[in-house]
Amino acid sequence: MQTVLSIAADAVAYGMVLFVISIGLSVTMGLMKVVNLAHGAFAMMGGYIAAFATHQLGVPFGVAIVAAVAGTVLAAIPVERVLYRPIYGAPELTQVLMTIGITFVIIGIANYAMGPSMKTIPLPTILEGPVDIGFRSIAAHKLFAVATGLVVAAAAWLVIERTAFGVKLRASVDNATMAAALGVRTKVVYAVSFAAAVGLAALGGVVGAQLLPIEPYYALRYMVTFLVVVSVGGAGSIPGALLACLLLGAVETTGRYLMPEFGEFFFYLAVIAIVCVFPHGLLGRRG
Repeated sequence: MQTVLSIAADAVAYGMVLFVISIGLSVTMGLMKVVNLAHGAFAMMGGYIAAFATHQLGVPFGVAIVAAVAGTVLAAIPVERVLYRPIYGAPELTQVLMTIGITFVIIGIANYAMGPSMKTIPLPTILEGPVDIGFRSIAAHKLFAVATGLVVAAAAWLVIERTAFGVKLRASVDNATMAAALGVRTKVVYAVSFAAAVGLAALGGVVGAQLLPIEPYYALRYMVTFLVVVSVGGAGSIPGALLACLLLGAVETTGRYLMPEFGEFFFYLAVIAIVCVFPHGLLGRRG
């Protein structure tokens, strides 16, 4: 029974970390129609900023999170203006080549500036120990990851489905020319959406640093994992991304506990099976 509870706790925490990082990619691919392979690089950037802020500047963990999100967004704004804006609406191959190039540039800068070693982000005392939830104890930082994921899921769904900005975003994607004619500043909408996606990636990079360690090849190591979440959940679907993360987190965590010698075999087997049955994702929309 204790093993089952441990697997469940680790699976939910891991799944929520994947969700916080991947939801921005789901939005950019599903709503903005941009295949952004550099998404993991922005998560890595957030982790590096938080590590630098805590170790070198001595700031508290909460301040480091704010600095990581803000710093990553500020760094991404000119990148969006100069490199991403010209490829909105471009063929997928063009987007892939551009964004993978951005990924390698960020990796090179990270290696040069921060060194090749793994970086840690020290947790505050309140997140270091276990928390007794009645029937067992769970690491506090895992509960924090779960809570963060739930807040992000609710906030993202409300913004996209229940606000004027969400309406403008969907209108800009469906017919940018008509949206512009009706007064929607489509370039601003895309820029804000991109900044929000990057900020969520940075948040996930910091919150999930205990489970997905920050190192220079982070962006490449987890690139396929983030893309898989979008594919399995359905691009642009927030409930789909959440369901995919929890399901894949359960599969991978269970495999690591019970048959670690198989590595990620069961993870990718589950991905293949789901995509074969649901080619548009679990909750994806056709087209």
